Amino acid sequence: MSTMTLEERVAILEQELLVLKRQLPKPVEAPWWEQISGVFADTPAFDEAVDLGRQYRAAQRPLIDEDGDVSA
Repeated sequence: MSTMTLEERVAILEQELLVLKRQLPKPVEAPWWEQISGVFADTPAFDEAVDLGRQYRAAQRPLIDEDGDVSA
């Protein structure tokens, strides 16, 4: 049985860990918005959702009559 101290054993483990970390590929991570940008392109359901949202927002605008009065 070896008589290595705890510090020596930890130092060896740290070196081995460093070697392993260097072997791993470095992740190149794009921002989240770039990862999802365009995923709904040419999707009829998305186009419909956009149209429905536009219709809803238009329906929420107050109506203005010819005199410029606002009615709810």
